Amino acid sequence: MADEPSLRLIRFLLVEDDEDHANLVLMALQKNRVVNEVSHVRDGEECMAFLRREEPFESVQRPDVVLLDLKLPRMDGHEVLEAIKFDPSLRRIPVVVLTTSEAEIDRARAYDANVNSFLVKPLDFDQFRQMIENLELYWAVWNRPPIC
Repeated sequence: MADEPSLRLIRFLLVEDDEDHANLVLMALQKNRVVNEVSHVRDGEECMAFLRREEPFESVQRPDVVLLDLKLPRMDGHEVLEAIKFDPSLRRIPVVVLTTSEAEIDRARAYDANVNSFLVKPLDFDQFRQMIENLELYWAVWNRPPIC
């Protein structure tokens, strides 16, 4: 008999430079009954420093899931995704692109770089909130992470 799904703490890393979008994601995660840890960085270079535990992130735990915007300053989301997925010490961390881009080329490039999921942010707040709640439940309850 298969194991019953169980709730577990998930550490999310939100990589989002738009403060309004970041606040919407954080509000949606906080409204859900699932309690998880969310760290927030604002650009691609800061994301990579966080994942590599470089200054000022030496003591952080690596996230279980990265929520990645594509349009970022200093190092865009595609570059971040490629850096994560081609680094043997980071490649097993699931990356979910969370973007406003409907461009087919962005989606193709992300999947070519082994993104785990590509989500387009709905314009309607209730739909956005529902998407984030479903995303959180998927990673916290249903998904089985790799053994590292």
